[in-house]
Amino acid sequence: MKETKQTLIYILKRLALMVLTFIAIFFICFILIRLLPYQVDSGMKDQETFFKNMVAQGRMQPIYEIINGVKVPTGKYESTPIFTQLWYFLSNLFSPNSPYRWGVSYIIDLYSSPADVLFSRLPPTILINIYSMIVSIPVGLGLGIFMALKKNKWEDHALSILVMLVISVPSFVYAFLLQYIFSYQLGIFEPVRANLGDGGWFAPQMFASMVLPVLAMCFGSIAGFARYTRAELTEVLTSDFMLLARTKGLTRAQATVRHAFRNSLVPIFPMILGEIISVLSGSLIIENIFVVNGVGSLFLEAITRRDLDVFQFVAMFYITIGLVGSLIVDISYGIVDPRIRMGGGK
Repeated sequence: MKETKQTLIYILKRLALMVLTFIAIFFICFILIRLLPYQVDSGMKDQETFFKNMVAQGRMQPIYEIINGVKVPTGKYESTPIFTQLWYFLSNLFSPNSPYRWGVSYIIDLYSSPADVLFSRLPPTILINIYSMIVSIPVGLGLGIFMALKKNKWEDHALSILVMLVISVPSFVYAFLLQYIFSYQLGIFEPVRANLGDGGWFAPQMFASMVLPVLAMCFGSIAGFARYTRAELTEVLTSDFMLLARTKGLTRAQATVRHAFRNSLVPIFPMILGEIISVLSGSLIIENIFVVNGVGSLFLEAITRRDLDVFQFVAMFYITIGLVGSLIVDISYGIVDPRIRMGGGK
């Protein structure tokens, strides 16, 4: 009962800290983004409509001049103070009927909600991350097990060197190499696809177009899982209980699968859980290299083209995933490893 109470208090504290962190980051992003200048002439068909929307959101106000004692609009506009914009934004955010609840996209998808723009880009990002996870987790764990069983043999030394090389090289280098070798030299896969949604998400041509970006995202994860699995399994295999398991008649393979591998998964499981949570987040560089119309490319496109409301919404979306993911991973440590007690109780 006491342990359950400590766990609940710990979770509530982490939730409160997560909310406070989110609010602090939101205010910082809001202020910095609002300080950037608007590009009124970038993809806007009707500047008058644009300024009317900006005035309605409280982000701009018309400039007047006094002529014969009468205020006359000059046709020019200026930004309202930052805290005035913040007040209008929060008012719209908590108003269920406001058309400017999350702002408006003025460049990427004219006058659409940033939420609609983001969710329209999620399917290719989710598919690529799921395929990458399906490949990287079993392959990485398998390599780690093989390296641990072949400890200090030539197979272990060769794979360890390869793993360190893979971890040391950035993922975009693999992306360029894969694109050059398999697309331009061998011609096996198409170089890029502008939209992975053409012809259906699960069509054969869609799967073929995702092979290269999935591989580019897999290499780092496979190497990471292999390194951690080898380190943990090597330590467990030398434990006293493994000797006891062998003396009871279990073969090396049985003792490894039933006892060693299960115990070594305790610190590795949070890594796997984090990989699963991250399926909603995109890879900024990989998606741009392969022209994947996903969340990662949307993030860079929004800031490059100064579609500021979309950029802020996507940034807060990434931050939410990161905060929730870190909370779930921390809680999972106490679930999978009974030696870890949440809340610091004795």
